[in-house]
This record gives sequence, C-alpha cells and structure tokens, in this order.
Amino acid sequence: MNTEAPAAVNLNLPQQFLLLATNDKDGKPEVPLFALRTTVAGAILAELDLAGAIELQGKHVRATGSAARDDLAADLELIRGKSRPHTPARWVSIMEGRAQVHRIYEGMAALGIVEHVGERHLARFRPVRYPEKDHEPEAALLERIGSTLSGATPTTVVPDSPADGAAEEPAAQSNNAATAAQKTRILALIALLEAAGLLHKLFPDADRNWASGLAKEYWPARAVEDELRLIRLAEEETAML
Repeated sequence: MNTEAPAAVNLNLPQQFLLLATNDKDGKPEVPLFALRTTVAGAILAELDLAGAIELQGKHVRATGSAARDDLAADLELIRGKSRPHTPARWVSIMEGRAQVHRIYEGMAALGIVEHVGERHLARFRPVRYPEKDHEPEAALLERIGSTLSGATPTTVVPDSPADGAAEEPAAQSNNAATAAQKTRILALIALLEAAGLLHKLFPDADRNWASGLAKEYWPARAVEDELRLIRLAEEETAML
C-alpha cells in the first residue's frame, strides 16, 4: 500500500474528518448529524489555523495576512469580513451546517474518493449518501494516526507551529519541516476525532486521558466540544418540557 498517495496527502482537515466519520459501505455518518456538522466547522478553523490564515488572539479568532487553500477561501473571507471578532465556539456555531458538509463531500466525490449516492426512486428521493469509492486515502490516514498514537507521550500536544531545529542543510531542513507539519496535522485530526466522540470507535486502545487532554488543549477541538455541550444541554432541556 502506498501510504503517501497524493489523494490522501492533499485532503484538508474537513475532508479527512468526514472521510473517517463516514461508513465505508453505506455512506452514512458514524456520529450524529449535529456532531458531524459541528466538528466539520471546527476542522475548517483548524485547517485555516494550520495554514497561518487565522490565529487565536486572547479569546477571539482573528484573520492574519496569510492566504488559505482555494477550497477554504470563502471561509477565510467570512472571518475577515466580520466587523467584530468572535470566539472559536461562536465561529463553530456560525460555520456549522448542512451546506458545508455537502460541499466537502462533493469535493471528495470529484476526487473519486467517495461516491454520491441518492436518486429519485418511485417518486421519492432517497437521502444522499457518500459510500467510499477508493479506500487508499482512508487507509493511509488510519495508518498515520495509528503510528502517531503509538508514539505519543503524556506531554504530546498539537504544536502552534513546527519547531525550528538547529542549523541544517537546506534539504534536511525541508524534510524535517515536512515531517513536523504532517505530525502537527495528524495530531490536530486526532484532537477533532476525540471532540466528536469518534476516536475510540476507530482506535479502541487509544489513551483516553491523553486524547481528552489533547482535545481540550487544542483550541479548534475545544470549541467543538463547547458547542456540542451546548447542543446536548439544549436537547435535554427540550426533552424535559
């Protein structure tokens, strides 16, 4: 298996999360829809943060002067266009929704990774689903996550940016930077999977205490947990009426 398949390497965090959060066979989410949509919103913030396009300043998310990937440019412009800054949890609330999830699924369908399934049948529309078409990207992700989990220590966190090392040859610096960036991305994905309640479905032996701490320390994942907590409280209050 080629774990460096371009399709796997080039997927952004929202795509990586959705790929892992979707049943391979029937194309249905492995988590409740509200958790899926909320975590996708957090993954968008995480991707913009990794790109250096946004950052957490105090309690608020602010755009920087850096650009984002073309597929997330509209999300960055939304943040830039607000007249007042918002907290991470508020941005998760603003960005979560069916349209975002649909857009990201369709992007993966265009890459041939998942398949758009949902046709009109006997005058009725079947819900759109996205079963897996090419397993290689997901297999590569799962292998990287497993490797990262096995090498994690109690002090492993998602770094703000890859650490600068000692003076090295340019080629070595480039390789080390790429390796550090990949590890940072996988740790961010692990934190988001934990926030969504999905990590231990995929990796039952993962250290629960460490994973919980990782999610709480990483601000996009913490924002997802905060928003999910509010959603669940609202559902409980509604059920008691």
